Amino acid sequence: MAYQKVTTTSYGGRLKNALQGVGAGFIMLIAGTILLFWNEGRTVKTTRMLKEAQGVCIELGDIQQIDAEKNGKMIHASGFAGTEDILADDDFDISLNAVKLIRSTEYYQWVEHTKTETKDKVGGGQETITTYTYSKEWVSSPVNSSSFEDPSYRGIDNQVLLTVEDKTWQAENVQFGAYAFPEGLISQMNNTQPLTVELKDEVVNKYESEFHRVFDVANTDTFMHPKGNVLYIGLNPNSPKVGDVRVTYQKVLPGDVSILAKVNGNTFERFTAKNGYGLMTLVDGTVGMDEMFASEHSSNKTTAWILRFIGILLIFFGFKNIFNIITQLLKVLPFLGNIANLGVNLVAGVLAFAWSLIVIAIAWLWYRPVLGIILLAAAGALIWFLGKKSKEKKAQLEAEAAAAPVQPVAPAQPAAPAPDIDSQPE
Repeated sequence: MAYQKVTTTSYGGRLKNALQGVGAGFIMLIAGTILLFWNEGRTVKTTRMLKEAQGVCIELGDIQQIDAEKNGKMIHASGFAGTEDILADDDFDISLNAVKLIRSTEYYQWVEHTKTETKDKVGGGQETITTYTYSKEWVSSPVNSSSFEDPSYRGIDNQVLLTVEDKTWQAENVQFGAYAFPEGLISQMNNTQPLTVELKDEVVNKYESEFHRVFDVANTDTFMHPKGNVLYIGLNPNSPKVGDVRVTYQKVLPGDVSILAKVNGNTFERFTAKNGYGLMTLVDGTVGMDEMFASEHSSNKTTAWILRFIGILLIFFGFKNIFNIITQLLKVLPFLGNIANLGVNLVAGVLAFAWSLIVIAIAWLWYRPVLGIILLAAAGALIWFLGKKSKEKKAQLEAEAAAAPVQPVAPAQPAAPAPDIDSQPE
């Protein structure tokens, strides 16, 4: 059965929270404004850097010999990146020749889920009902059950058989023909593949004996179950119990790659454009120069739109928090507060859109003047249109009120005379 917790907030408490939210709203408004302005500059500078890099980029050619004439040049090259380094996970004595060895861990645990509902009360108060439910799931880190809200689940046995931290081992020496990759290129090699787990007998025996001692189970019970690229630690992989552990392994092997970078002797470094922005990138496989630059331009545009969206959201919620005091003041009657909330959302949305256009336009005036002027004109037209519509609506309401016919008031009828009681016959 779900566990519920009910809390109430008074009208005064809601107003206090709304006033505090005004400050948070201004912070969000400022943060969104800065993010939008910075993002436009970042986008323009990255575009210019890519164009500058592409304009001077040349093919490295044969990577099996160091070409002194290419030193200091921005180059594109494709070829085989290999290593002789042996990477090892000493915890389970797993080793192989690879560029990367990646270990990730999951734990089967009791997990708390919350669902919150709020109800406005006449008088301005608010009732919050929080429902807590619990389920057993695979999660990325052990869960501390002592913080659970439901007393019947608080402190439930949520221990784990073994704590295994996530970890990535990376080769230090990767050769690209006659050239050596710097760490910045090695880290970008991410063509992951499953690594089949094979445990040595002595490793299995070490862990099994420890589990048998700690949990006092029969020696015939097996805890270590490697299958494919997963090492399952528990009695039965088909029926997980709380505390079981699942360790997954992946590898990145030597292979063909393509790079954009600046030659520095027998290695590579970041190309730095005149505006200070730089480029050193790697993709798996054999990819042409133009295709790589096209991908970089596309990535730059995608990042720009993602950050714009985040900035506009910050500004929207900033305005919403600032105007939320109006909604809370009217929450003394819930239906009035709901109507006010719709209005606040509309106003915050319009202001956020107009504000964002203005900020982006100012940024473009700084970085791209022609586009900035066009965007400022669009923002001004939007504000003018909203103002015009507001005046027209007001004038329409006033005209309708003036044209409404005045209903004549009927004159009062004289009251009938009261009968003379004394003149009535007996």
